[in-house]
Amino acid sequence: MDDSTRRRQQRRNQPSSSTSSTAPTRFRSQKFSTNPTKTTQSSNFIPRSNTTTGTTRDSTRNPAHIPNWKSEANAATNKHEEETEAREDVGSIIGTRREGTEGTPTRFSFFERLNGDPRKTSPALAVKKFCRTISLKYVQSSDVRPLAVLENTLNYLLNLLDSSEHPFEVIHDFIFDRTRSIRQDLSMQNIVNERAIHMYEKMVKFHVVSHQRLRSCSSSSISSLQYLNLEQLTKTLTSLYIMYEANHDNNSVYENEAQFRSFYVLLHLDSKNQQTESLSLWFRRVPSLIMKAKEMCFARQVLRLYRMGNYKRFLYTVSSEASYLQYCIIEPYVNEVRALAISYINNCCYKVHPYPLEQLSKLLMMKELDVESLCHSCGLETLTDNGENKSLPMKQTTFSFPKGSLQSYKLIGLQQ
Repeated sequence: MDDSTRRRQQRRNQPSSSTSSTAPTRFRSQKFSTNPTKTTQSSNFIPRSNTTTGTTRDSTRNPAHIPNWKSEANAATNKHEEETEAREDVGSIIGTRREGTEGTPTRFSFFERLNGDPRKTSPALAVKKFCRTISLKYVQSSDVRPLAVLENTLNYLLNLLDSSEHPFEVIHDFIFDRTRSIRQDLSMQNIVNERAIHMYEKMVKFHVVSHQRLRSCSSSSISSLQYLNLEQLTKTLTSLYIMYEANHDNNSVYENEAQFRSFYVLLHLDSKNQQTESLSLWFRRVPSLIMKAKEMCFARQVLRLYRMGNYKRFLYTVSSEASYLQYCIIEPYVNEVRALAISYINNCCYKVHPYPLEQLSKLLMMKELDVESLCHSCGLETLTDNGENKSLPMKQTTFSFPKGSLQSYKLIGLQQ
């Protein structure tokens, strides 16, 4: 065999480069497609699979695609996320657990104690706690509560808000933990139907009301409670918006969707506090029917007036159009706008003409005593003449915006 024949024989026996490079790629692709999909921490719900849960299409509507913006938004807002929300190793189970089978914890919450004993409870009192890290690999059906049980538990928890026997921060701490557990059980079962949407709306309402009521609490840890409540409010809202989109029919929206969408705008009035995407990008994904709804038009108008510094129209619009839940979110901004208005008046009016507090109270839509208190909080002095009429001297150089959260002052004329 001559040299040329020997070289041709060697080339035939040598494997081609294209074969060696594509074979491993094919294998990785096949292996990836057969593995269970994993979700990230940022996901607050998973599209439900009818094949794994045994549910019908009517009971749970499975979205064909989860928009990428949901994980991106959550990744920005959940920088300090410590939980997995039971979404590792995605699967789906149907819960069979009944409430009141908590196990044997060393101590029960105040609301779960039987006859005041911290080590005893009853099925009528015990509520499943939130578990910070959990994997579906080790979860049994008996560990997860079905939808009907979760609905009853949520109603029971929200009824505790009316209790006057305990400080609100104590009530909030208990409901806060147990509602997270409810969301966890819904997520593990991939429940995203209309009943789940109504439950999420109720949990959002809880966090919104807490957003206002916690500001009047005096506990040493109140700032931490406010931060955690706002964090969970943002997460619950994000999950709710995804569930809305997953269940939308053509040219239809949910009855309360416009109001709950407006909460996102009101929470981001101050651009300095925005840690997620800009509102202009967020608006592009909102359905046109929602953008035209009165709740969203109100939120957009309030946003514009706040950023313009038009305190007179801002206060009038809020007092005449805000719903109770919307005002719970807006209230701290109302006090900021009032302080800004006092700053304008102090700097712009003539020094020789003190501004009457009676007139200022009408302008800021608050009681005269509250106006005086707010002026003092801003470092300004007030005067009282012989006729007991109070006024605010102009051009004071001691003005400063109050540090921390302002005291809540009633908005006169508020229609709720």
